[in-house]
Amino acid sequence: MKRTILLHPDPRLKKPSVPVEDLSDARRALADDMLETMYAAPGIGLAAPQIGVLERLIVLDCVKGENERARPLVMFNPEIVAASEETSVYEEGCLSIPEQFADVTRPAEVQVRWIDPQGAEQQEGFDGLWATCVQHEIDHLDGKLFIDYLKPLRRQMITRKMVKMKRELARE
Repeated sequence: MKRTILLHPDPRLKKPSVPVEDLSDARRALADDMLETMYAAPGIGLAAPQIGVLERLIVLDCVKGENERARPLVMFNPEIVAASEETSVYEEGCLSIPEQFADVTRPAEVQVRWIDPQGAEQQEGFDGLWATCVQHEIDHLDGKLFIDYLKPLRRQMITRKMVKMKRELARE
């Protein structure tokens, strides 16, 4: 089931999420809903707080090629256990901040540990777009948005645009 994505500014997007204690069928169904919502948006990552659920759950799939097989990842309680000194800059966007993009500098490579939908602990290294995406989504779990990395003036400008967009959407 496709869910509604919260738009910035929304106080729920700034709150830290709580760890997922048990992997119930309802939580696995939530993860499936999040994947459906992410693909429909379309996006490459989605965190549970973006649909109003303040739990440590993210989904991502950074496979972009037409002829490449999708690689949906569902991560419960993801945590970065190591990050490279080397950084990379990506132009980031966010499904909760549509049509707004900015360059963000992050570690180029990260090692992430999480629990998969079957309850097994996983650990994997990510680089390139995957590294940027997983860091972006984990930030959501900590109440941090990509615009929080920007200078205050640019952040305020984007927030004003979003307030205006939300007002216009409310009128429709």
